[in-house]
Formats: sequence, structure tokens, C-alpha cells
Amino acid sequence: MLPFIKKYQPKTLSDIKGQDAAINQLKYFISNFKKQNKKACLIYGPSGCGKTSSIYVLGKEFNYEVYEINASDVRNKEQIDEKVGSAVYQKSLFSQGKIILIDEVDGLSGTKDRGGLPAIIKILQETAFPIILTIQNPWDNKFSSLRSKTQMTEFQPLTYLAIYEVLKDICKKENIVFQEDVLKSLARRSGNDCRAAINDLQTLSFETKELTKESLEELSQRNKEDTIINALLKIFKTTDPKIALTAFENVREDLDEQLLWLDENLPKEYTKPKDLAQAYDKLSKADVFNRRIRRWQHWRFLVYINELITAGIALSKDEKYKHMVQYKPTGKLLKIWWANQKLAKKKAIAQKIAEKTHASTKEIIKDIPYYQIIFQKNRQMAKEITEELELSAEEVEWLRK
Repeated sequence: MLPFIKKYQPKTLSDIKGQDAAINQLKYFISNFKKQNKKACLIYGPSGCGKTSSIYVLGKEFNYEVYEINASDVRNKEQIDEKVGSAVYQKSLFSQGKIILIDEVDGLSGTKDRGGLPAIIKILQETAFPIILTIQNPWDNKFSSLRSKTQMTEFQPLTYLAIYEVLKDICKKENIVFQEDVLKSLARRSGNDCRAAINDLQTLSFETKELTKESLEELSQRNKEDTIINALLKIFKTTDPKIALTAFENVREDLDEQLLWLDENLPKEYTKPKDLAQAYDKLSKADVFNRRIRRWQHWRFLVYINELITAGIALSKDEKYKHMVQYKPTGKLLKIWWANQKLAKKKAIAQKIAEKTHASTKEIIKDIPYYQIIFQKNRQMAKEITEELELSAEEVEWLRK
């Protein structure tokens, strides 16, 4: 099945939401390239806001070939000279011109011994074609020289309403049944990342062709900065240890949950036996360190665990796998989550009853089954209890079930 992010990637400028100012700057830069003092444009903004997609749409509009290079794959001077340098000096075979796209510049090394950034900066000054670089955070000190040699264009974080419109359009084309408030909730939870929201939509509607409130609750509230899914992508879809090492920096899941997520999804991602064996070797060693920490309180082992489950697993493969995997939690995690959700609702109701009856919450929890019988059998009494306790619609529904 084709991923939605591929199937519905923007084809025209009108498909790109919320980036009119940035698009206009890029159009002017490309159309007036020969008159520009700076021969490259550095576009920056958060993940999933449309940076890379915009370049391909503009390439189509100008009838230019887009030659894409991922910076995390060409980190040293020799590789950059070979791949970027050759693209700079060769004419396009099939189009009127060429745009050279260097994606994810964050993956470039800033150290002088590797020579990645100096090689890029040298090429920027010699290019005969517009070069566009994408980056999430351009303000790192190591990019100061790059900033001074490029025109900078900011892509704004997308509003949840802009993301909602994209999701709504996909739902209609895919015949996915949805409730408007649920779809808007999904857009809000995306942390301004349209790509993540589209992936979530496909995951939640994959089997039933329906997006419900219950299915949305299966997703934990997305951390605005990062999620466990993005952490897995950083590990599984890179061979750069620097990128992988940061995977779990802003993720809420604790170490035990991280290990379970990796254990569940490793066999789906790493299909080569050698790669899978090496990755599981790193994961098993991390588990050993985890148990030693718990037994002997040797907290210095934590640094080894992070290196093993991020860079260790990322470097266990020879190259990135290109197939799409829908990362999912283990059944164990899901059962724990559902149990916690049920217990939380039961406890919240019990606390309201305890407050009115001057009883302990612990004792009231034992009586909850009787209240459930009342709500199932006696509507009038259930109505009176609801009003007296000021129960929410969700709490009433829970008692009725």
C-alpha cells in the first residue's frame, strides 16, 4: 500500500498550506538566480512544514530538474565533491534548468577534519545552478559561515487548521469516515508536523477506513517537540550516529517503554538477517545494563544504554531500508495503557462519590459495580446521580458500559 505522504504529496503550489511568503521568496530567488549575489538559499523550519515538497513543486513549475542529495549521506569533503560538485557542473539533460536540493543539512559535520561544511560553502560560490538547502535549526554556531553565504527563508510552523484541511481532503479521497472534532484533535496532536499527522491518519484508519475517538485515544498525546515514532525513524532510517543519538532526547516514554518499542518494531524494519542479528545484539546488551542499574544502582551505565539503542542499532545496518513500516506498540504496552485508562476513569468517579458521601475513595471503588447497575437499569436515578456528582458525558458513558 502506497504511503499517504507519497500518494498525496503536493503537486501544485495551492497544495502547500500556510507558506505563501516563503514560496514567493523562493520563486523570486529561482527566477532571478543569475542576478543574485548569493547563489544558495537556506530554508529552515520545523519538520513536516513543507520545505522539501515546496522545492519539487517549484521545480515542476519552472520545468527544472530537482537533483536531491541528503546531507546525512554525504558528510565528508570527498563525498560532497563527488556528488554535489558533479551536479553543479553538469547541465540538466531533460529540463530547462536544474535545482540542486541539499536536504537535512543538520546531518552535515561541522568539524574541519571531515571538511563537510567548507566543501559545501566552496561549491555555493561556484555553482551555475540555484542551490537550496533545508535545515530545521540554522542557528547552531557551526552553521554561521553557511548562514553568511546564503539567503535565508523561513517556513512557518503549520497551524492545526491548515493541517486539518489537508487531512480532511485525504479522508474524502480515501473514503475515510471521520468526525470533524476528532479529525481536528488529530491535527492538534501533530505538533505542527503535517507529515506526522498524515502518517497517524493512515495508521489509525488502515483497517477500518474510519477515524473514531476511540482509535485516536490509542495514540498518546504527542509531545510538541518529538514522539516515539519520530525517535524510531531517527534510528531506523539513518546511518548517521549523530542523528540517532538524539532520538530519545525529547520523548516522554521511559526506558522500559523505549526498549519494548524497539523490540516490537525491529523485525519489521530490519529484514536482512545479519542486520537484525547485530541490532538485537545491541538491544540485548542495553537490557543487561538496564538490569544492572536496577540491581546495583550503577547509574553511569545509562549513557551506554542510550548509545546502544540509538547509534548502535542505527549502525547495525549497511544501508537505510526504503520500505514503509507502520510502527506500533507491543500488545503488552497497549494492555497496560487501556488498564490505566479504565482505572483512571473509575478512580475519578469514585473521588466524586467519596466527596459527596464523606467516604474513602478506596472503599467507593469497591462499590462502583453497583453504580454501574444503577446506570444500566434505572435512568431516573442515574440522572439524579449525574446531576448531583456533576459527572461528565464520558463518565456517564463509562458507568453505562
